Amino acid sequence: MLNIRSATIDDVPELRQLIWELAEYESKAELVRTTEADISRDGFGPHPEFRALIAEWRGETAGFALFFNHYSTWTGAGLYLEDLFVRSDFRRKGIGQALISAVARVATQENRTFLRWLVLEWNQPAISMYGKLGADFLDEWRTVSIADDNLKKLT
Repeated sequence: MLNIRSATIDDVPELRQLIWELAEYESKAELVRTTEADISRDGFGPHPEFRALIAEWRGETAGFALFFNHYSTWTGAGLYLEDLFVRSDFRRKGIGQALISAVARVATQENRTFLRWLVLEWNQPAISMYGKLGADFLDEWRTVSIADDNLKKLT
């Protein structure tokens, strides 16, 4: 019924589509700039920047998790879950939880001490699921990002 597997370079077009669907769900599709070439290079080249898992439900692609190595000076090595997405037709089947569990297994197998991710404050179904899993919400921290021209100005 449910199969979770590591993504391969053959999954790049599907990963690109899933990324776009996630951005559309978050009402930010116009911000997606990552191309299939970027995903191929960055995920499946000689020095991968990320890893991804694909969830399949009865042979159909249902969702994905994309994660990468992360390091905390306080707690050591961990994983950062950049994206977790389940297509709407496949929600409420435990696929999201199964994907998080699969990433947690990777973290445990690699002796990492934590798994960290962000959730949008309006995404109540996800917040509820994460709470049931025992996740801690670090509300006192604010996410900071600098990009594009502002990033270049700092160089």
